[in-house]
Amino acid sequence: MKFGLFIPQGWRMDLVGIDPSQHWGVMAGLARRVDANEDWSSVWVYDHFHTVPVPSEEATHEAWTLMAALAAVTGRVRLGQMCTCMSYRPPAYLAKVAATVDVISEGRVEMGIGGGWYEQEWRAYGYGFPSAGQRLRRLEEGVEILRQMWTTGSATLHGKEYDVDGARCFPQPLQGTTMPGSRDNGIPMWVAGGGEKVTLRIAARYADYTNFDGTPETFRRKSEVLRGHCAEVGRDFDRIVRSANFNVVIGRDEKEVRDRLAWTAEQLRGAGVPEQRVAQQVHSLETGPAVGTPEQVAETLSRLGADGMGYAITYFPEAAYDPTGIELFESEVLPELVDRQDHGHLWHLGRRGGAVCRVVTTRHTAPGAEVRRAWGAAPRLSR
Repeated sequence: MKFGLFIPQGWRMDLVGIDPSQHWGVMAGLARRVDANEDWSSVWVYDHFHTVPVPSEEATHEAWTLMAALAAVTGRVRLGQMCTCMSYRPPAYLAKVAATVDVISEGRVEMGIGGGWYEQEWRAYGYGFPSAGQRLRRLEEGVEILRQMWTTGSATLHGKEYDVDGARCFPQPLQGTTMPGSRDNGIPMWVAGGGEKVTLRIAARYADYTNFDGTPETFRRKSEVLRGHCAEVGRDFDRIVRSANFNVVIGRDEKEVRDRLAWTAEQLRGAGVPEQRVAQQVHSLETGPAVGTPEQVAETLSRLGADGMGYAITYFPEAAYDPTGIELFESEVLPELVDRQDHGHLWHLGRRGGAVCRVVTTRHTAPGAEVRRAWGAAPRLSR
């Protein structure tokens, strides 16, 4: 199994109480720490503009800006979004952005893509909120445009939702051209969502990876639906790596797990979240599949691996403030489950040095407050 880690970017109120001048230091420091541990394959961000569980004035840093920034301060780990909303950017423009970040990162981009769901955010930004059918048509047409631009250098598609005519993408992504990549897409494509009639059919046609619910029973059902769609479109089901996201609340014993849940509740209250929503969020966390002692979390993930899950993307609510949960996961869960062998376009995992060394030697560490010391201060350009 491969493992990724979400970088706290504010969307889930996971930078509350940290001065904005320190946000990048926290994010970059954690990303560089993950970059140095080869048991992690990737770092991830969300593609949202307003916080959850309620919109607020707390920070939410934009996904693709972070992609470019994280590319510049890491040298090994892969870079993904789970997931980019197709309708937030025209797909030809999005293809161009992703190709540029692939060049900056020396071929480390993963494209997580979905139809979108956060209605309040859509309307606030002037996108309206189309029907689910229209959002999924945009997803399918947009994915076709991404594929064309990354694999041929241009795209032409006259669809119901998008009309592009010779949109060019040069330079093309490094993946699939000068470096190994997805044989079908160039940049690996993660189609996110578990909609059984449409989303999983789109995944069967286009995806290198899927990303859907990681509760065991649901994961097995979605997998069988995906298998059926693959048979219908003539795609090898085993060529698609199935992944899921996990909120990890881990402790050495039950008390430590409860303490982490209580901390999350207080964090949300401190951000002004109404008590009912706090209770809902904590309940969602404590009933998730990756909650418990290291042995319990490893057992759950192992069972999912036996059901065919090949990639787990993890989120630690306290990551910006307290590294001990991640450290416990690294020391007692990852070694039991991680697949250290390269496969497919994950060729780069054996690389050493290079970009990491250049980052270290061309930047200096600026002084920071206590909260930054957990992961290291922000790298800044030398003057």
